[in-house]
Amino acid sequence: MTSLGVVFRPQLPPERLRALAREAEEAGLEELWLWEDCFLEGGISAAAAALAWTERLRVGVGLLPVPLRNVAVTAMEAATLHRLFPGRAVLAVGHGVQDWMGQVGARAESPVTLLREHLDALRALLRGERVTTEGRYVRLDAVALGWPPAQVPEVLTGATGPRTLRLAGEAADGTVLTASTTVDGVRRARRLIDEGRRAAGRTEGHHRVVVYLLAATGDGAAARLRAGIEADGDSAVPGLGVAGDADAVAAAVRRLVDAGADTVVLQPTADEPDPEAFVRFAAEQVRPLVP
Repeated sequence: MTSLGVVFRPQLPPERLRALAREAEEAGLEELWLWEDCFLEGGISAAAAALAWTERLRVGVGLLPVPLRNVAVTAMEAATLHRLFPGRAVLAVGHGVQDWMGQVGARAESPVTLLREHLDALRALLRGERVTTEGRYVRLDAVALGWPPAQVPEVLTGATGPRTLRLAGEAADGTVLTASTTVDGVRRARRLIDEGRRAAGRTEGHHRVVVYLLAATGDGAAARLRAGIEADGDSAVPGLGVAGDADAVAAAVRRLVDAGADTVVLQPTADEPDPEAFVRFAAEQVRPLVP
């Protein structure tokens, strides 16, 4: 069954998160996703708050930029969330925006190498292993979590380029794709992920694919969608986003699912006039139309 979510955009002030998370819970939405965009809101702190304010809602962070984080800290925070809120936290790590990484002096010469080392160490730590490694970027000396998760959680990664998509298949449990991904792009991503899985001999389990979908509804929806696509620099890419009523949005979701998505996360435009109403629209009108 397809999972449906909505993004709480970090351009909204943090104090609005509580009301929106509770709205999502009460409306029956399955997932609420957060971004750790520089230099707005912390992904882990926001996720912990949203999880504490709700009882059923799954909360995803897509994604945590690995250049900013020592992998031991990522593992400690992930383990804490998974123990406090079993089965409800979903964490993705990734390269981060390289310009932002440069601003804080954390830009890696080889982002793919860093991500691979981080993923390998993070997943081992969350499995409860004692890890010693001397990589190019990740160095651990007999590090083990004192409170590993009771059940080993999935670790997702964000990916766009072919090298990172193959790496996702090799070293992650799932992949997060941006709203700049077309239906054909989802098919291509799934193919590259599967190539990586085969190369790593990973034949068991299912690799979860999460796709953001820029969406607008209500008055001025088409204009807001166009402005959002242009703001993201994607105006030359056909077929991105959807504007319209629940039938139109659900049809766009189904197209992504048919292409290989397991979870579709509706991403409201930056100028969405009523984020809480958008959450209700997703849960009460779109969700019943998505298998």
